[in-house]
Amino acid sequence: MAKYKVVIDREACISCNSAPSLCPEVFYLDPTDYKNRVQRSYEVSFDGKTSTGIIPEELYECAKTGADSCPVGAIKIERGD
Repeated sequence: MAKYKVVIDREACISCNSAPSLCPEVFYLDPTDYKNRVQRSYEVSFDGKTSTGIIPEELYECAKTGADSCPVGAIKIERGD
C-alpha cells in the first residue's frame, strides 16, 4: 500500500483553517501559534518552520482536498513509498 509525504510550510501558512476544516484526520491548527500542522499520529518531523508527516493511501484524497484548499500553497503532498 502506498504512503504519502505531507509537508507544510508553516512560515507561509496564514492560519486560515481551510485544510483542518476539510481534513481534520490529517491537519490541525497548533494552539500555540495557530499555524497548520500534520496530526501528531502522522507527523514524523517538526522544527517550527515545517511540519512533515507520512499518511496512508486511504487518507490521500482527504489530504489532497485540504492541501488544494490552501490559498497560499503552503501544503505539498508527494508519493513516498
